[in-house]
Amino acid sequence: MAALSDRRRTIPPDNVDSKRKTAKSVSTNHRKTHRRVAGKTGLRPPLTRQESLRRNIGHVASETYLITGLAFTLLRYLGIGYRWITQLLALGCYAMLLMPGFLQVYLMLNDNLIVILDTWFFYTTCCFAVSPSTWGVAYYYFFSSNVKRSMVYGDQHRNRLDLYLPADIGEPKPVLIFVTGGAWIIGYKAWGALLGLQLAERDIIVACLDYRNFPQGTISDMVNDTSQGISFIINNIANYGGDPNRVYLMGQSAGAHISSCALLEQAARELEKGENVSWRISQIKAYFGLSGGYNLLDLVDHFHSRGLYRRIFLSIMEGEESLKEFSPEIKIQDPCLKSSIPHFPPVYLVHGTADYSIPSVASERYADALKKVGARAELILCEGKTHTDLFVQDPLRGGIDYLFEHAVAVIHNDDSDALAKDAFAPPRSRFVPEILLKLASKISPF
Repeated sequence: MAALSDRRRTIPPDNVDSKRKTAKSVSTNHRKTHRRVAGKTGLRPPLTRQESLRRNIGHVASETYLITGLAFTLLRYLGIGYRWITQLLALGCYAMLLMPGFLQVYLMLNDNLIVILDTWFFYTTCCFAVSPSTWGVAYYYFFSSNVKRSMVYGDQHRNRLDLYLPADIGEPKPVLIFVTGGAWIIGYKAWGALLGLQLAERDIIVACLDYRNFPQGTISDMVNDTSQGISFIINNIANYGGDPNRVYLMGQSAGAHISSCALLEQAARELEKGENVSWRISQIKAYFGLSGGYNLLDLVDHFHSRGLYRRIFLSIMEGEESLKEFSPEIKIQDPCLKSSIPHFPPVYLVHGTADYSIPSVASERYADALKKVGARAELILCEGKTHTDLFVQDPLRGGIDYLFEHAVAVIHNDDSDALAKDAFAPPRSRFVPEILLKLASKISPF
């Protein structure tokens, strides 16, 4: 494991012109790589056409019914409010500006018309959420045989995950578990599809977890679902070519908060139950927190001013009395967890300095709290980056992406062959013109 720095690191703004030239030079090879993604994995026989059709029709019907009901429930909570309606409109414009990049992925992969029904569900779901990542990866997500969609990991309706596999499963591969954001309300596992595609090209298996969103569930449900998903991956990933001894965890925005809570809750559970647990925090090799919020007491008023009203936020977090319980920055200082600290994975907290959805000070303070109790933590501040730059705009921008390369370097740190291969990997191609990315950043409600 790469040694963690005791000081914070600040990453300067990207050299956009140089990244554009590099990305353009490798565009053709990058597209050829995508066409090879759909090769056989040799893990399970494929579904027959009729089996796939039946499964997708059933999935579409059940999910559409659920989303419709949740939409009306959520609207009753939101009511008529200027802030959230303005944010919703801004989100729609943001999505339209980035759509050209998302649509390009359609041209890179195989076709399979049966799953068009599931694509229709994906469309209806994200029309409700107005997700900017909707169109980006839809083709890859539904049409690649290297994506195992909606694998069940628990008994709740949203207890599903998507698995992104490298084209060649030979030796056991490292695994990254990704917990998506979405303001605890509109998270969806498919939003990690571009990350899954890109990391699978570097021989890393990616598991994107779904969890119950509000109002289907509250924060304790989200944390429990995430913990159960982590347990499922650790105990079953060997069946899909993964190495259970090389499992990494990443959370983005609300997902960073939820996954951090899951780690701390698991630490407390281990102290209570001893050996009688389904997974251990020591089994996570490293944790990446992207643009997360870790002290809810400091964020209630901030979220209210941006449209996530106090009444709704407190409903999500199960009341004001629960804010400390679900604030990792506060919880990590609990003396009862002191004996668990040596088993904590190295923590990398990444945040943009121009993030207005969750200010970067949230990661700064959490990093300080972790170091104070003896945990290994490194703070990485990305100069001028917004809340979505690290996860949306930068991957669409192409070229050399610091966050992506840093995560790959940490995951491949103990594998000299993989590091050698990474050194010759071409930078990623550009999907969206720079002018659209800059406009999207200005319009983004995040």
